[in-house]
This record gives sequence, C-alpha cells and structure tokens, in this order.
Amino acid sequence: MNRKQIPPEVLERADVRRALAEHDLAAAFKLFTKWAGLSQNALAAATGITPGKISLIIRGRQQVTAFAVICRIADGLRIPGRLLGLADRPWEHQADPALPPAAADDVTAAPEPTGAWAPSRTADLAADLTRNDLMLDRRAATRTMAATLTGAALLDPLEPWLRPAAADATHRPPGRLGRRDVEHLEQVAIAFRHWNHTHGGGLQRKAVLGQLNDVSAFLAHHQQTHIAMGLYRVMAQLASTAASMTLDEGDEQRGQQYYRLALRAAHAGGDMPFGANVLAAMARQLLYRDQPQDALDLVRLAQDGARGTAAPRVRAMLLTREAWAYAAMGRVGAFERATGQAEQALAQAGGSDDDPYWIRYFNAAELTGVTGGRRLDLARTDPRTHAERAADQIRTAIDQRAAEAGRSHVLDRIGLAECHFLTGDLRAAAPATLAAVEVAEQLTSTRVRRQLTRLYAYTVGRHTSPGLREARDRLRVLLAD
Repeated sequence: MNRKQIPPEVLERADVRRALAEHDLAAAFKLFTKWAGLSQNALAAATGITPGKISLIIRGRQQVTAFAVICRIADGLRIPGRLLGLADRPWEHQADPALPPAAADDVTAAPEPTGAWAPSRTADLAADLTRNDLMLDRRAATRTMAATLTGAALLDPLEPWLRPAAADATHRPPGRLGRRDVEHLEQVAIAFRHWNHTHGGGLQRKAVLGQLNDVSAFLAHHQQTHIAMGLYRVMAQLASTAASMTLDEGDEQRGQQYYRLALRAAHAGGDMPFGANVLAAMARQLLYRDQPQDALDLVRLAQDGARGTAAPRVRAMLLTREAWAYAAMGRVGAFERATGQAEQALAQAGGSDDDPYWIRYFNAAELTGVTGGRRLDLARTDPRTHAERAADQIRTAIDQRAAEAGRSHVLDRIGLAECHFLTGDLRAAAPATLAAVEVAEQLTSTRVRRQLTRLYAYTVGRHTSPGLREARDRLRVLLAD
C-alpha cells in the first residue's frame, strides 16, 4: 500500500473527528477528498481497498464493518488509533513511520520425516521449538506471521501417526527420574490446562513453555521405558496447551507447530486417544480459518489412529468435529447424521471419572453448545431454518455449563447474541451483546476476539436503539484494547 498522511489540521476538524469516532467512513472519505485533496484512487492505494469499493463506500452503498479493515485504513492514512476508538497503532511510536517494522526471525519446527517417528527426534524438536520461542520478540512476531500449513504439506507428514514408532538408537546419558516425578509433572500439566480453559493464554504461556523445555531436557537422558513414556505423555499435554495459548495470542503458524509436536509426543508416549484429541484441535484451528476439507481429513486421521482405543466420550467429541466440517461445507444432511452419531456415542459413556481428565469436560451440555454453535454456522446462510434452533441450544448450554466453562461460555454468549441479530430480534440482541462483552473482558483469546469482531459488524449502521449503541461502543472499546 502507498501510505498517505492526512494533514494534522484536517484531523483536527470537528466534522472529521465525529465521522471517525462513529466509523462513518463514507463521511470521512468525502472529507478527506475535500480537505486533504485525496482522490478515490489515492484512498484505494493507501488503504488496500479497491477503487470500486471506495466509490461504493462514499455513496453509502457499502459499509465498512470489519475491524481489520478499519485498522488497515488507520495505518494506510496514518490516522491515530484514538480517533477511531483503537489502541495506539504501532507506527505511532516509531521514530520513522515510513520504515517497516523489523521482521522477526523465521523460526519454524524442523520438517516432519516421511518415515516412522523416532521419540528422541521428538524430544529434540521440543527443545528447539521452546528455546527459540522463549527468545522470540512476540510483538515483532505478530507483525510477520507466516501462514499455517494446509493440504498435502500438512497432512502427508502426519501419516507416521498411524505407524509404530521407529527404533531409537541414540546414545544418551542415564536419567534418574522416578514415577513420583512424572506424577508431579502430570499435575502441573493439568493445572496449566485448566488455567488455559478458564482464562485463556496470557502470562501463563511462558511458564508452560519453560515446563515443556524442562521435560525435553529430562528426555535428553536415557530414562526407564515407563518413565520415558510418561514424560512423552506429559510433553504432549503441555505442547497442546502451549498450542492453544499461542493461538490465543494470534500466532497461527506457531500454534500449529505446537500441535504437531503434541501429536508426535502422544505417539511416542503410546497415548493414541490424546493424539486423536490433538488432531481434533488442529481440525478446529483449520475450521476457524475456513479450511473444512483439511479439517475433515484431520478428523478422519484421528478416528483411524484411535480406533479400538478411544472411549465413547472421545468418539463423541471427534464426531462433533466431523459435524462441524460438514456444517462449514453446507452439508446439512451429513451434519445431522454426524451429530446424531455423537449423541449416541455420548450416551454410551459412563461417568466422567472413568475417562482421562482432558475429555471429562465433554458432557451433554458441551455437546448441546457445540451443536448450537454449528447450527449458527448454518444459520448465517439460512437463518429462517436454523437460527431459532441454534439459539435454543446455545441458551441451554449457557444455563447448564455457566461461566465456569471459561472460553466456551464466552463463545456461547457471543453466539446467542448473533442468533438474535439473525432473527431480527434487536431488542434481545442488545442485552445479549452486552452480556457477551462483560464475560469476554475477563478472557485473553484471539478466538474470542475473532468472534467479537464478527458480532461487531451486526451493530454498525443501526442507530435507533440506545441499548444497541451502548453495545456497539462497549464492543469497540474491547476490540481496541
């Protein structure tokens, strides 16, 4: 983009400030044309919006609701963030705004081998990945994020998940850990996972990486077989939590790397059900990025690898991921079939205490909430058929799992508000949006932020309801933080 500096005297005008504060980009662009002498082509070049869309915006035929686009307009035209209700933009604190930000080091995990996975190689990858990550400038990294892997580049290197581990002939000094040490590490991993589920990533992420690095150091020594397998299972749990926390920071590529590490570690520890859980999490990441076919392939890989070892509760969870992929593809019949199979599998599950701790959350309330969220996906293209039923299921999930569900509860609240917008019930949409903002303020999560950004779009251009204006303003403040 060719950045254009709006003269300070133009930005001081009351009419310009009012238009920017209201995100009335039609009025703002007209004023920039009048007082800053910018043509529509110049506005397009600076903001990365096509000239045709600039024309539609100025004529009031198209609104700018995407928060990312508003940020791009601020950066391209050098509009201070505070004038748009945003946080200060990165260039506001650079000595020379014309200079691009320094690129972060391109730190990636080593390529996955095409043959069988060797456990010692997994430990080495964990050490390299965590060490480099702890040294990385996270603020610089968020400016230079690489894309996640998709298609054959992602899927083919994961095929060793279905094969036995390779023989490990690496010479290592003897280790001295015992069963009690591994049990202590497992409790630490459980505590981190609970924190992430309840509060999101944030400051705990570095603590997780440090613990993960320590486990890789333990595995650099030759431990007894059952101790080594226990350590690899702990590594898998920590790496999965690190992946989730990294995604909450917005780093999709590195989050995917931690998931791949978690899968290898689960494989080395002989924990195929947890490996299936990791693949399901990788599928969820791709579903949020509109890659349903790759997500479905990951779910099927998980189902193949865990066949015969996964408990009914795990099978039910995997079926909901399968149903999510079908919903994203618009395959309503397949979605209903997979959802029905998930309900049947969950009905076969005994008490949650019989299952590993990491899947005990998946109960009837979770299934209802997940299904409601997927019906919401369908409702975005066919609200008349799906929106009311999606709202009913999400409302039930909110009543049954409450705020203790952490991130899931926040997403339920956001989903319910969106359902009200889709059904045209603005009277219910305003308080539902406020309720979503109130719980979202307690969580650090890019996934939540992404859904709030979608919700924000529904509030733009609706000026009749004071409650809706308040909801929009609260959303704007939260998204600008």
